[in-house]
Amino acid sequence: MSLLAGRYVHISTAISMTLGCDRHTGWVTVMAGEQIPLGPRLNPAQQQILDELGSTTRPTFRDDLRDHLRHELEVSIRPFADDYPDGTLFVSKRRLTMIHGCEARFVADEAEPFEWSIASARGTIAHKAIELLIGRRGTPTPLDLVHDALDRLEAEERSIGAFIAQLGEAERADLVSSVNDVVATFMDTFPPISRKWVPVSESRVRADLCDDSVVLQGAVDLSLGRARGNEAGKVLIDYKTGRPNMSHIEDLRFYALLETLKIGIPPRLVVSYYLEAGQPRTEAVTEELLWSTAMRVVDAVEKLVAVTQRPAQKSPGIGCRWCPIAADCDEGTAFLAELDDEDGVGANP
Repeated sequence: MSLLAGRYVHISTAISMTLGCDRHTGWVTVMAGEQIPLGPRLNPAQQQILDELGSTTRPTFRDDLRDHLRHELEVSIRPFADDYPDGTLFVSKRRLTMIHGCEARFVADEAEPFEWSIASARGTIAHKAIELLIGRRGTPTPLDLVHDALDRLEAEERSIGAFIAQLGEAERADLVSSVNDVVATFMDTFPPISRKWVPVSESRVRADLCDDSVVLQGAVDLSLGRARGNEAGKVLIDYKTGRPNMSHIEDLRFYALLETLKIGIPPRLVVSYYLEAGQPRTEAVTEELLWSTAMRVVDAVEKLVAVTQRPAQKSPGIGCRWCPIAADCDEGTAFLAELDDEDGVGANP
């Protein structure tokens, strides 16, 4: 009899052993037709995510990929970095996305002091609650996690702590209710995370280029797995609220590049996980994707330096709705008016 008989096995262990799995009975077939209990049965949403994230296909990458990427980045970036007037140039996913949109909005947004809102606090608190879920023993409820996340963030010496502290009782209750819905959806739709998956929350990634004159940096919401030699195995997951957006995919490609520059082997998969919908959007990482992302970073550095030396260019788009200078921008005002006409906003009934 197998030593596994009569014992529960984590999903990650079962995947590597399994010859067959019945998601309805919660049993996996191991060797010689023997069956063992897999543990709590997964609902269809959890099974879908497990199927998408748990592929056994593991691509391999060449040893010198990291060195070639770093070399080409530094050769391409250095001429621009030498012209940057403010010391070290920091490039985050947000700055990368913004500078590739409207330069004028980017410059105006950078000049505006950040202010917390219920919407921005909601996302941060939800991220923190999920981080606590992954690191905690037992089975806390979504509401337990939300209250713990609020308490921890309020105690931090950051601006969000002051924002939470000044909320009235009704506003705080509304915020808790809203975040609780997001966290409950995550727990209902994402499979239980085994420690054998090597989960890491808020994994920091950074690449110092051109003698530290350019720094690429970010933090991955959740990483699972790890590389085995030249074989890719890690999955990078970014939690998102709201609707899917092309920039979300670009964010994760940027993280895949940073991960490659960090350890030498790219992640196997990147995933945008939409908390409200409980749906993942996945993309396999290839060498071509990494080179394309590297060139996008080079273009961004060129623009980030350029806007310190010339007037920022205007590129009207949907982001005009949230631009701090929209009221004074003729191009943006005209674009929004045209967009509202197409959507029927302001039309007679």
